[in-house]
Amino acid sequence: MSSEDPAFEFETTVAVRYSDVDTYGHVNNATYATYLEEARIDYLEEVLGDEARSLAAESAEGDGGGAAVGVVVASLDIQYRHSVGLVDSVSVGVRVPRLGDASFPIEYEIRSDGDVAAEGTTTMVAYDREAGKSRPLPDSWRERIASFEGL
Repeated sequence: MSSEDPAFEFETTVAVRYSDVDTYGHVNNATYATYLEEARIDYLEEVLGDEARSLAAESAEGDGGGAAVGVVVASLDIQYRHSVGLVDSVSVGVRVPRLGDASFPIEYEIRSDGDVAAEGTTTMVAYDREAGKSRPLPDSWRERIASFEGL
């Protein structure tokens, strides 16, 4: 992944908190994962709409729309390009480049003052809460993500 890749259709702003900055005066490396998480939540709320609420629900009650289905992070990779200091916020581009049967990658680009500070990828897996294991992506998720991303 690089800034030469196609543009990100979704972008969100994440606040940089004073507590994010370490004694070296820049955002601690582990905090970048939190920025990705916040951006991922914003993306899923935008793309999946009301269904995104069920991802965080503790209930396993199914309603035919996937409420018993959650999503878990199977892998996380972050490539740091340059440090971010105590600024008001960073922008995070988010995109899904493809869909698998039960999983999909999410690519991220964290920017500070217009420069790419970090790039990341997570692999997200649809999770059946009752069975306690992965399951195929709900058709509604597949349709909404594919439509949004032009897949």
